[in-house]
Amino acid sequence: MKKIALGIVSIAFALVGCSKITVVRTEEMRNVGTDVQVAVLSNLDSAVHRLKSDNKALRKRVDSLRTELEASALVQKRMMAELTTLARRMGDESERNDSRQEEIIYRLDMLLGKSDKILAKKVVVSGAPQAPMSLDSLEREAEKLVEAEATFNTARSDYHSGEYKLAFKGFKQVYEQMKSGELAENSLYWMGLCLIEVNQLDKAKKIFGNLSETFPDGAKACPSIFKLANLYGEECDIQSQKQFLQKILSKKSCEKTVEFEQSAEILQEILEKEEKLAAGEQVEACVPVTHEPAPAAPAAPAAPANEAAPAAEKAAPAAAPAPEKAAPEKAAPAKPAKK
Repeated sequence: MKKIALGIVSIAFALVGCSKITVVRTEEMRNVGTDVQVAVLSNLDSAVHRLKSDNKALRKRVDSLRTELEASALVQKRMMAELTTLARRMGDESERNDSRQEEIIYRLDMLLGKSDKILAKKVVVSGAPQAPMSLDSLEREAEKLVEAEATFNTARSDYHSGEYKLAFKGFKQVYEQMKSGELAENSLYWMGLCLIEVNQLDKAKKIFGNLSETFPDGAKACPSIFKLANLYGEECDIQSQKQFLQKILSKKSCEKTVEFEQSAEILQEILEKEEKLAAGEQVEACVPVTHEPAPAAPAAPAAPANEAAPAAEKAAPAAAPAPEKAAPEKAAPAKPAKK
């Protein structure tokens, strides 16, 4: 029995010792686990801090790159605008250079070609041929012609820019310088257009009448007569308008012109209205075209020196009968002729 009791006691002591050892081991394991957790958490915290700092640095870098991109885009836009401006300037300069070259070539052609024409021209006085002009005189004539054409082109540019008074002065200068020929005829026609633009219609009529009589076979004779018809039509002077329209239709040199076709159409409309009026039908009354007050017009040009009296006084429009007052008619729409 004693042996059994000792055995039991030994076993009990052994069990108690094992239990204590287990408790100690458990505490040691807990302490080790806590240290590991603390170390892991510390490492995680440091890693999070590093990531946050890296993230802030990356954001700053991204913002910096975005700012640089915006600045680059702005610089690119400015460069594109400057390139566009430079390209436009280069195009304008190229056009100016081309026009200058054409003008120089044109002047050379005029000096050469017109000089040849002047050399071939003979001056006849009282039916007897005179000695040919000297080379200096020919050169002066050619230079005079080139200068007049340059002045004419400048005046035409002034007209298209709305500088009608300035254009009139230029055309008048060319007309008084040349007196005859195609350039003088064109200058006189454009002078009439300038007077129309500044609403000096009476003076414009004198100009166109002067042109049609001074240059009856010129290129601007038919357009001038058509302008006169339009001006009288705007004033409801139907009889005068018909007279000038019929003059165009009876003029052989006008047969193939645009003015001939337009005159035929307008005259046909006028005749149809007269037929309706004669039949007792109602016809819309003519309403004169009113023009706004215009500034003082430049003086009308003098007639050519070889004319005994001004061509405007040779009774073209003045001979037209007065319009009928009993039955007013509506003026046919004036169709603009090509200038």
